[in-house]
Amino acid sequence: MKPFYAAVANLAPKLGFKGVRGLAGVLACCMWHLVPSRRKLAIRAIEKHIDVSPEQAARIARSSFTHNFQSFLELFLSGRVDEEFLQRHIRGIPPNGLQQALKYDGPIIGITAHLGAWEFLGGALGNTIRKERKEALVVVRRNKNPDIHELITHFRQIGGTRVVDHRQAVFTVLKVLKKKGLAAFLVDHNCPRNEAIFLPFLNDIAAVNMGPAVLAVRSGAAVLPVFLVRDGQGGYETHVGKMLTPEELTGSRDDKIRQVARFYTQQVEDYVRKYPEQWFWMHKRWKTRPEAGQDNRSASESTREEKLVG
Repeated sequence: MKPFYAAVANLAPKLGFKGVRGLAGVLACCMWHLVPSRRKLAIRAIEKHIDVSPEQAARIARSSFTHNFQSFLELFLSGRVDEEFLQRHIRGIPPNGLQQALKYDGPIIGITAHLGAWEFLGGALGNTIRKERKEALVVVRRNKNPDIHELITHFRQIGGTRVVDHRQAVFTVLKVLKKKGLAAFLVDHNCPRNEAIFLPFLNDIAAVNMGPAVLAVRSGAAVLPVFLVRDGQGGYETHVGKMLTPEELTGSRDDKIRQVARFYTQQVEDYVRKYPEQWFWMHKRWKTRPEAGQDNRSASESTREEKLVG
């Protein structure tokens, strides 16, 4: 796989944004026809989880393949997400919502999903955060292939985004949060049982990684939902949700962790329902199933916090 990634990494910057959109369509078409297992997985997941007909599910799935490949290719253009790009191509909803949210006088856990142009979001956050003089980082899951992980991390950091491996992130994240900085997480992927709280998500029960919730409660951080979606006209929209502050949490530590995890899971669900064609449906999101009674497991029964942040 490394030669493929390297070839794409060399080609994508030469194509530019318009060319990348075209290449994404070609790659999506190839996968749609040549990898039927992923096509069927996406269609079945859409049918089951957002209550649409088989025909609608197929249309959404086909479109999602294109969006997902575009997100992958946009990774290699991350270095172009500068102030000029933000002004010309990204519209805030609400206007200046991200800038206003970052004025919060305390630590922030930013949450997002594999939705829309998620690879660009780090660059957009980085540019805006630097204006507010906040320290920030993005926590990511390590790719099993070390060469691919190194390549992807390189491009993610080109735009100035600090990237941290989720397995070594706890103390680094807490250090940033102690300085009233921001740590961002993708919170919509499947995870093992020992890292999960099982919560309702899109008409099913899903394993939700409790790591960001644990860190939010431990550090007293607010939780800020941010999503970067495509507007259908070649541009992007930064959607900033209502911030969940620590003062809104009640009950025991475990209660608060569950409330935070429910909050960001519901935020992701709301945006997936609004933009289903832009979500990563080919991922086996509901693969991990709860054991009997595990959906009510307390956070204190989890493994060490070092394993919870991916």
